[in-house]
Amino acid sequence: MGNHLTAPDAAVAATTALPAGPAPKGTAVRRRPVCRPRDTARATGSSHAERVFLVQAAFAELGGSAHGPGKIAEFTGLDDSVVYRILQSGIYQRIFERVDRGLYRLRTSAAQLAFTALDHRLDGAAAQTVLRELRMTTDGGLAFLYMVAPFSGAQRQCVDMAVGDSDLAELGMTPRDVLSVTRSLRTGASGRTILAYLPQKVQQRVLAEPVPDQAGPGVYRDNDALIASLAEVRDIGYALGYEECMAGWNSCAAPIIWDGAIMGSVLLLKPKPVMPEVPEAFIEATKEAAAELSRHGAARPGADEA
Repeated sequence: MGNHLTAPDAAVAATTALPAGPAPKGTAVRRRPVCRPRDTARATGSSHAERVFLVQAAFAELGGSAHGPGKIAEFTGLDDSVVYRILQSGIYQRIFERVDRGLYRLRTSAAQLAFTALDHRLDGAAAQTVLRELRMTTDGGLAFLYMVAPFSGAQRQCVDMAVGDSDLAELGMTPRDVLSVTRSLRTGASGRTILAYLPQKVQQRVLAEPVPDQAGPGVYRDNDALIASLAEVRDIGYALGYEECMAGWNSCAAPIIWDGAIMGSVLLLKPKPVMPEVPEAFIEATKEAAAELSRHGAARPGADEA
């Protein structure tokens, strides 16, 4: 979990711009439309519905807590008056709310839509089966499922694991460490894997955070090196960690992508003496576990649409 770049030939397009990267190679995903500034070639929106969707998407793409009609208009390429009318209508429909004079944000009802979209995407039995298979394939490695945390900003949380009889004490971690170290997206292979596919605005916010005090000796403390590692993750589709979260433990992580959006990552963790370098077979097993969970979560047509 440390400063270990595994693909010197990777196209490390690491710039401070931090472009949101493509899905891992070999992962079939459906891209979601992205708003672009006014001066970028794109469809201008031929229907009212499309314009409404563009305004909604702008809040997610711009980041931050609130935005005015002018900024949204500039970002989407729509006319200021059109954006204003959509925002006013959205207040009545409980989609947007006015938080200050001339500033708007999405209401929490948008989160309810997200929860509805995620409902039934992945059941616990399927996740546990995949993690146990990864543990068996990697000679008793500890397998974890991390997902983007919904209520704590740009962070992650462990939602499932296959660790046999292992416990936190065996890992040398306390519950306090779990809440302070492993939730950070800038710490550990699983965190950097998620961070690599998040929007630029979110990445910049995470880069501004301090490194957790309890992080391991291999953690990325230099932001330029961290940025380069994110570009590599996007290029090769996985991350290797060498003592990032804690001393004495190395890891491999791969992203879980649903409908073109990063949702989490699968993490393989083993003691450094047992796994001083991550074997290619373990990398492939981790990538396959993540790909399987990506397939489980990807949108599929209903029975009446098939």
